[in-house]
Amino acid sequence: MSHAHFLARRKRLLQTIGDGVAIVPTAPEVIRNRDAHHLYRFDSYFWYLTGFPEPEAVVVLIGAKDGKSKPKSILFCREKHEEREIWDGYRYGPKAAKTAFGFDAAYPIEQLDKKLAEFLVDRDTLWHAIGHDSSWDTRIARALNEVRAQTRAGKRAPRAIHDLRAELDAMRLIKDAAEAGIQQRSADIASAGHARAMRACRPGMAEYELEAELSYEFRKRGADAHAYTPIVAGGANACVLHYVSNDKILNDHTLVLIDAGCEVEGYAADITRTFPVNGRFNAAQKDVYEIVLAAQAAAIQATAPGRHFMEGHDAAVRVLTQGLIDLKLLQGDLDNLIEKGDFRRFYMHRTGHWLGLDVHDAGEYKVGDEWTRLVPGMTLTVEPGLYIRPGADIPPALAGIGIRIEDDVRVTESGCDVYTTAPKTVAEIEEVMRHD
Repeated sequence: MSHAHFLARRKRLLQTIGDGVAIVPTAPEVIRNRDAHHLYRFDSYFWYLTGFPEPEAVVVLIGAKDGKSKPKSILFCREKHEEREIWDGYRYGPKAAKTAFGFDAAYPIEQLDKKLAEFLVDRDTLWHAIGHDSSWDTRIARALNEVRAQTRAGKRAPRAIHDLRAELDAMRLIKDAAEAGIQQRSADIASAGHARAMRACRPGMAEYELEAELSYEFRKRGADAHAYTPIVAGGANACVLHYVSNDKILNDHTLVLIDAGCEVEGYAADITRTFPVNGRFNAAQKDVYEIVLAAQAAAIQATAPGRHFMEGHDAAVRVLTQGLIDLKLLQGDLDNLIEKGDFRRFYMHRTGHWLGLDVHDAGEYKVGDEWTRLVPGMTLTVEPGLYIRPGADIPPALAGIGIRIEDDVRVTESGCDVYTTAPKTVAEIEEVMRHD
């Protein structure tokens, strides 16, 4: 994505904050153990506004005031440091970063606290992600108190503090064409990873062997990393929604559920596929799978402009509940079973979530008491499932079957596009898994 996109976002936000000051820090580096760090990942809000990849950085947006000053976007970042660059790699430094990323000014990060108090003088509003990070809350309070201490000198601190995330969430909820292109690349790579895992799968393999196939394909195709810890759940492990041990053996005549996605330029793909370890669905597995697949199709059909966010979930629940009746796992009237929520024993999560720079992306699901209405550019997952944990009242043929099917969709002018393409139908999965 070009830096013009990030600059345009900052300009748009500057219009929103009026004569206020907005402060957006990136994420800190995190120690894994001793002096080894976790792989660094920037803060999504910071990245959305800057595209600047380094840690120890903050963007400050200063709105126009009384028509006498122009709005400014200012970066604070690490200085050039030849010795540290030998160890850790290239640093832009303030001078190069200002030019490369289109800032009005850039300073060493060490100057932030001093300049922050200066920026806040005689400004009505401070915009900050209140409560997100206690150390930053303290830092902001210190700057405010520094200005308040100068009241007798005629200096005034901001009288209002607003949460910046509400404004940024609304911006991030609608993806533009450049974002859509990155999301499509991420989806293509993730889809290829799932297809690779299907081709590689054999009874007797360990779950982590399939995880390794995914990791290989993601990196081979240029993804930056996994977007989240992958789930590779064989057999009844698939009935544990957040199973991440991935260390059990995959047994013949069972299914394996893989929930995994990659990240490209910060944007996540999020795909789940469930398939037979030996490459062929048995009758019971196929019956359950077709119910989940039909539920997903109904949810996708209900994902369109003007429809509200929960319509896809409601459509999926209706299909799933009827399927549970057909499987004789539930008994009674369809509408009554839905109203009572009896399906939740076998389907206990929502059918989707926003997707973008975060896997569970920014954006409100409700506006007041109403579910958010879908508009073109919104991106979300569609992921119904059925999880039939073993029990005394569960037929042996169904016991331990856990199935989820998840794709990523983008709302269009007329409906939605499914942009994840991993094999999904029974025929497609069995064909790609054929061991000739």
